[in-house]
Amino acid sequence: MPAKDFFHDNVKVALEKDNWIITQDPYPVQIDGLDLAIDLGAERIIAAEKEKQKIAVEIKSFLGASKVTEFYGALGQFIAYRTALQIQEKERILYLAVPSGVYEKFFVTLFIQKIIQENQLYLFTYNIEDEVIEKWIPIL
Repeated sequence: MPAKDFFHDNVKVALEKDNWIITQDPYPVQIDGLDLAIDLGAERIIAAEKEKQKIAVEIKSFLGASKVTEFYGALGQFIAYRTALQIQEKERILYLAVPSGVYEKFFVTLFIQKIIQENQLYLFTYNIEDEVIEKWIPIL
């Protein structure tokens, strides 16, 4: 089993505060003999439709020396996991969880925004200290 991200528990609490039920920790994906593990699987009921929203969450802390290098790794992992989910469970949407401070300083640059748009990354930002989700992109 892969090591948990440094802020794994913070994101888990933030999702629960946002009325998500954690259903898998980690969320296992088996594709062509490969055993992959996305950090979390979660779902919540949409009151009006009484349907479930299902997400998988890959958590990143971006604590290393190079945000660019960490972003490259996160992007590749996101694309691979999203492809696997499209095969295994199409209705589950993959999100990349990013600390709010990192988003505001790094992810808002035009270059990174262009990459996010071209690769159709879904992400949310989380406040480490308050353990809350601050922003869904795109909005849920």
